[in-house]
Formats: sequence, structure tokens, C-alpha cells
Amino acid sequence: MTVVAVIAGVLLTAAAVITSYRVLAGPSTLDRVVGIDSLMAIAASGLAVWAAYSGDTTVIPAIVALALVGFLGSAAVSRFRVRDDR
Repeated sequence: MTVVAVIAGVLLTAAAVITSYRVLAGPSTLDRVVGIDSLMAIAASGLAVWAAYSGDTTVIPAIVALALVGFLGSAAVSRFRVRDDR
């Protein structure tokens, strides 16, 4: 189980680095919004890997809260988005 948790952690870290680049260098607002939403999903996945590895179930509400905040943030931005100027 330790090997699987380490591999999952490394892959999630690599995904977070690549997604952070997209957030910082994204040419449009939607690229940045998708990147931030992906970072929220990666953070929730990291907490889920930690919960599975440690057997600690107290982080489950944090996973649910991250998923809810990520969804509501994406929905709010898509609702009030203004077209980018080119």
C-alpha cells in the first residue's frame, strides 16, 4: 500500500505542477479557470490518497468541501464571464 500511495503522490504532484503552469501562462480566462478547477480536483484527490494511506477518515469533510467549492467556483465564473479582448 505504501508503494501505491507514493506513486499516486508523485503523479498528483506532477499533475499539480503542469496544471500550475497552465494557470500562470494561460492565454485566456477560461484556461485559468479550468486550471484552478483542476487544481481543486488534484487537491481533493491528494486528500483522498492520504485518507486511504493513513486510514484517517477525518479528512473526508475536507474532500467534500473542496469538491463543492471547486464546482461552485467554476459555475460562478462561467455564469459571469466576460469575453476576453484579443
